[in-house]
Amino acid sequence: MKTFKLKIITPEKVFFDGDAEQIIVRTTEGDTGILAGHANYAAILPAGPFRIKKGGDFEWAAISGGTIKVSKDETVILAMAAEWSYEIDLDWAKRSHEDALRRIKEHKSDADLKLAEAKLKRSLNRMNISSHIK
Repeated sequence: MKTFKLKIITPEKVFFDGDAEQIIVRTTEGDTGILAGHANYAAILPAGPFRIKKGGDFEWAAISGGTIKVSKDETVILAMAAEWSYEIDLDWAKRSHEDALRRIKEHKSDADLKLAEAKLKRSLNRMNISSHIK
């Protein structure tokens, strides 16, 4: 299968920089698959799953929001955070989930509620992705 250049960058590090056969990423409009030769494309990424196919196999990661830009030369994802499925601390994700639920119950403003809901989505995403370990 033909490959394309992929970079995934977070504020902390270059998460991935290499060739990919295919990626599947969650956008605000639904899941989108990218192959070599894909048309120019840009989208917003909410917290969600990310899959990269290399060497014929998919690897799973959790992305905590960002953007994707596809051009003929490369695909670049700027993410708030990214973790491979095998890096996720499931116990920590569960504690974060419980904290988010508590914050939703106890919110005092719309801003507090939005932050708690975002935390809940991130924790659910991380818990889901942690089950996709090879």
